[in-house]
Amino acid sequence: MAYFLAVDAGGTKTEFVLADEEREIARVRTGTIKRLRSDEDVTSRNLGDALLALESQSGVTMKSVSRCCVGTSGEAVPLVADWLRRSFGSAVGGELILLGDVEIALDAHFFGGRGVLVLAGTGSNVAGRAGDRSIVTAGGWGPAMADQGAGHSLGLEGLRKGFLAIDQERQTNLLDAALAYWKLPTLNALIEYANGNPAPNFSELAPLVASCAAAGDPIATEVLEDGGQQLAYLASLVIERMRRREANSGAKFYLPDIAVAGSVLVQIELVREALIASLRKAYPAIRVLERTAEPVAGALWRARAAI
Repeated sequence: MAYFLAVDAGGTKTEFVLADEEREIARVRTGTIKRLRSDEDVTSRNLGDALLALESQSGVTMKSVSRCCVGTSGEAVPLVADWLRRSFGSAVGGELILLGDVEIALDAHFFGGRGVLVLAGTGSNVAGRAGDRSIVTAGGWGPAMADQGAGHSLGLEGLRKGFLAIDQERQTNLLDAALAYWKLPTLNALIEYANGNPAPNFSELAPLVASCAAAGDPIATEVLEDGGQQLAYLASLVIERMRRREANSGAKFYLPDIAVAGSVLVQIELVREALIASLRKAYPAIRVLERTAEPVAGALWRARAAI
């Protein structure tokens, strides 16, 4: 019997699914195994604990795995890719397929077919698969350069807009929420903490921004709506690149379906609504899928399909 291991390696958590040709056998969630987010001791421990738990649940040794597919952001970054290849190569049997997190999420929704996926969790990325199966992307350049509408961006922008509100003499609860969450006594302490080296995990503040918006905070609402609009802009760049690519090949262009994934777009309604509204303003006929699939399901589909 063939066994397949699917892994969605996110910035804060990692999903593991072990399956055979027809059914899921075991599932484990652990902390990040992404080396850009944590040091080698932490990622090695998280990976080792997850693999042991999978073996315990299933009775299947990891060396019996026929094929493993790992999806992660930063898959082209040597620090990430080299560590994953080395670590899985020594602990898990069979072939290793290393893909971007947005590509496995595409596969989870479109199973290798045409479509656009907007992914926003800790980080963000947008990708489309054209009719010729080529993939075009926008965003995904990491928290310092991009990650529009993602948890990191929303948390950091919440702080920035909170401090700007002081200068504008506007009322907001964003800074009070951050002080309470990080257990800091004063705004000066918050300034020092937020500008520290290493920097704090700003994505932790994204749920607080959402809570403030739900309570009627207009500045928090602006942060979330702006995040959704930025994601829509990236999606429009992908759609237009698909249009040009398919026109060059002589194929008739039609609007691709849009799927969304990631904790921000699944859990924060205002970001998702702003994304959809902005897309429909630009493309009135566009269709956004209601079904949301787990990216790890795409990694499993790819491990099984081996294409």
